[in-house]
Amino acid sequence: MKRRTGQDPSITRTWKPATQAVRGGTARSEFGETSEALFLTSGYAYDCAGDAAARFAGDQVGMTYSRLQNPTVEMLEQRIALLEGAEACRTMATGMAAMTAALLCQVSQGDHIVQGRAAFGSCRWLTDTLLPRFGVTTTTIDARDPQQFEDAIRPNTKIFFFETPANPTMDVVDLEAVCAIARKHGIVTVVDNAFATPALQRPMEFGADVVAYSATKMMDGQGRVLAGAVCGSEDFITNTLLPFTRNTGPTLSAFNAWVVLKGLETLDLRIRRQSENALKVGSFLEKRVPRVNFPALPSHPQHNLFMRQMDAAGPIFSFELEGGRKQAHALLDGLQLIDISNNIGDSRSLMTHPSSTTHSGLAEEKRLEMGVGEGMIRINVGLEDADDLIADLDQALRGAGL
Repeated sequence: MKRRTGQDPSITRTWKPATQAVRGGTARSEFGETSEALFLTSGYAYDCAGDAAARFAGDQVGMTYSRLQNPTVEMLEQRIALLEGAEACRTMATGMAAMTAALLCQVSQGDHIVQGRAAFGSCRWLTDTLLPRFGVTTTTIDARDPQQFEDAIRPNTKIFFFETPANPTMDVVDLEAVCAIARKHGIVTVVDNAFATPALQRPMEFGADVVAYSATKMMDGQGRVLAGAVCGSEDFITNTLLPFTRNTGPTLSAFNAWVVLKGLETLDLRIRRQSENALKVGSFLEKRVPRVNFPALPSHPQHNLFMRQMDAAGPIFSFELEGGRKQAHALLDGLQLIDISNNIGDSRSLMTHPSSTTHSGLAEEKRLEMGVGEGMIRINVGLEDADDLIADLDQALRGAGL
């Protein structure tokens, strides 16, 4: 059988990211298919009882059960690891399954986490509501200031957890500075990189230990499936994360893995075109609304930091209106082309009001602490013509009195 270069590290790690996104991790069956095969199976058969015993003992290479291994899922994991520059990756059913596993697999009662204030609503629920039930405490800081991480450290601090750019305020975290502080104190950094993906930002190049994703977003990129991923060292993935996931079962289906594999083939093209569109739309909005939170704009207070650690800004940003929820809803209701939707990373342009959707499960004081006000709107700029998007926003803004 011909050598499967897609799974040969000595070859694949020399490829550029665009090549890895199309071919990394690819393994072919005896049929020689060009597109990755979809293995819809929950279990595997063995030639003899001894083979079964050897596989479960780890003495024989092979699949045992699709909660642990699946050929299609394995291809996706290898591809994401290559793109991230990580030694290993494990995929999961959703982005929140990935975030939950990345934290729970390494904390115990009495441990402490330092987290950035701005985060997806479910991530804040995880740290603020779920983990305290099991004796894990969290200190919330403004992650834009690295010194606040240092000041929040306790003797029992195990993890720095943050996302950059953050959802939906677009706070940017100085990866190099924060990861250096963590390393100095033996603390593990867990970075949510879903907004950027490894196509635009690779936190491990700045010293991050663990990088987690909602692959539902840009990696699939077309609003089709749910998926999550966690990248890290071989030791972390195998000895810390895998024992947790194999016994709790946040398993990614083979079909969803196959869809994300197809999405990765066009990730670089999509995210760069959407970044260009977003910059045009953001520049237009900056002239019409009181505040635009988009690091790609020179007016953003962290623009220079963004320029140092990201290749482009991605398609997602937020902006703020002075008329609160009433005006924000009026703007959304006036849209004719852009959809009202709480999803992001889609090839279609989408907008939502975080206070009444993605962050509605948080108390008002928590939302205000995060910087999520009633006048904030988050936009995901898609692949449509930027001029059509601007025209739609223009008429909706006028209808909302702006």
